[in-house]
Order: sequence, then structure tokens, then C-alpha cells
Amino acid sequence: MARSYDSTKRILVTGGAGFVGSHLIDYLLGQGHDVLCVDNLFTGSKRNIAHLHNHPRLEFLRHDVCFPLYVEVDEIYNMACPASPVHYQYDPVQTTKTSVHGAINMLGLAKRLKARILQASTSEVYGDPSVHPQTEDYWGNVNPIGIRSCYDEGKRCAETLFFDYHRQHGVEIKVARIFNTYGPRMHPSDGRVVSNFIVQALAGEPITIYGNGAQTRSFCYVEDLVRGLVALMESPAEVTGPVNLGNPVEFTIRQLAEQVLELTNSKSELIELPLPQDDPRQRQPNITQAKTKLGWEPKFPLAQGLPATIEYFAALMNK
Repeated sequence: MARSYDSTKRILVTGGAGFVGSHLIDYLLGQGHDVLCVDNLFTGSKRNIAHLHNHPRLEFLRHDVCFPLYVEVDEIYNMACPASPVHYQYDPVQTTKTSVHGAINMLGLAKRLKARILQASTSEVYGDPSVHPQTEDYWGNVNPIGIRSCYDEGKRCAETLFFDYHRQHGVEIKVARIFNTYGPRMHPSDGRVVSNFIVQALAGEPITIYGNGAQTRSFCYVEDLVRGLVALMESPAEVTGPVNLGNPVEFTIRQLAEQVLELTNSKSELIELPLPQDDPRQRQPNITQAKTKLGWEPKFPLAQGLPATIEYFAALMNK
């Protein structure tokens, strides 16, 4: 059974050395909790948690969630999974295993401990949406056999498992559907549009836009996302989700490229490449549920979050 000796909780974060996971750990430690960071370092990096070296309330365990884990914790944030197309398409079978076997193993742990568990799901469950903006009751438009399916369908299956463990075993679950997130500690070669554009602009290389750049995304700064994840975890038990977490302000890819060029003072030119298979044309969250049930909405506009992200990449590239 999960312990509850005092207000300090022992919290497991899988994928804790990743981009979002490491920021989540910063926040949880700042709240005074003990944190167990679990990561197999496939896409995560110890560099992301290096500033926490020797922190008395952080423990690191190198482990793959595809295998069972036997620890004692009060809460579980299941963040483990490659999240960028470059990384999840590198080993698609392993990506599906991480989503599905990882969910089974973490849900089994939560069931044994009677611990609350949060699943980091994704806006990719909506596929290339025919509904805009996307609400949580939209079932999606997903290709089950495409090159992105390992991630899209893996996350959809993980959501199924979470709700079945909730209905069948009474596990306390939270499901967050995370939309495009950016900020310091993004992997420089993860192929995501924000990191791609910044790295290319800083290096003076051509900025590669897929298609004509008219496709849209909404970009949420990582600090805002972390607040949303914690608000969902701490919400009443009946708030299971799924809950969209993202910034509803929509930009075209070309507008993002132009902002990056302006903020970096780069002379890089924009070049157009063919659009990848199953690339969504539109992506924008409806966050009504997050506002009403969690009292959450993002605070950082793109113009405020981009400079901090650029500063991080500039420092990284100058090392």
C-alpha cells in the first residue's frame, strides 16, 4: 500500500531524464517531494538532470519500463516514450512496446500500491483531425498502419489500458493529452519544428519547412505544461481525463520560422521540402476542460518562451 507518513510524497517519474520529465522533476522537488527518476536514456539524457546531482531527495534508476519495476511510491507520472517522429520512428516496434508494455507495468505497480497514476498521452491520438480545434470527446482520424502509427496507436492503446484498469481494478488514473511543447532541454536533433528551426537558424543553415508552411501548430511552453500536469494529478479522483494540455494560440509553421529568424538575427533562408506522410495539417487544443476542471491555462506566449529556448540552444551549441 502507498505510504502517507506526512505531506511529503515519494513520486516516481518514468522518462524523468527527458525534456518534459526533467522539468517536472524540478517542480516536484521544489514542492518538497522525494522523486525517483526512472529512465533508460534512449532519448533522455543525464545532462537534463545534471544540475540535480547529489540532490538529497532525488534518486536515479536506469531502467526500461517495458520490464516490471518493484518500488514503493505514492504517485506515478508515466512520461516514458520517445516523443518526436525522428526518435519514435527509429525503432517503431520498441516505441509501441514502451507505450503498451510500459503502461501495463506502471498500471500494475499502481494497482499493487493503490497509488494514483498519470499517463502522458498526446495530441497525436487525434491523428490528422477532421475536427478543429480538438476536444477530448473527438475520437480522432488515425492511420493504424502508417509510419507514425507506432506512436499514435501506442498512446491510444495506453489510454485504453488506463481506463480499463480504472474500471476493472479501481486504479486512480489521470490522462493528459499533451500538445506541442517546447523549451530548454529539448533534444537538438529530435526533428521537432521548434528545435529544428532554432538549431538551423543559429548555425546559419537553411530553415527547412515541410510543405508550404501553411499547416498549423500551437506551442505550449514547458513550464506551463508542468503546471498543468501537476494540477491534473492533484485534481479530485473523479477527474480522470483525458484532458487536453496545450496552448490554444495557433501559428502556421511559416510564422514560427519567421519569429525564429527575427529573434536569432539569422540570415538563414527558408526552403520547402515535401510534407511527411500523415503529417497533421492542423493542431490546436480546446482547453475548456483544463480551465474548468483544473483552473489551468498557459501563461507564456510564444514571444516570451522562444527567447529562453534560443538561449538554451545557443549555449549548448557553443560548448
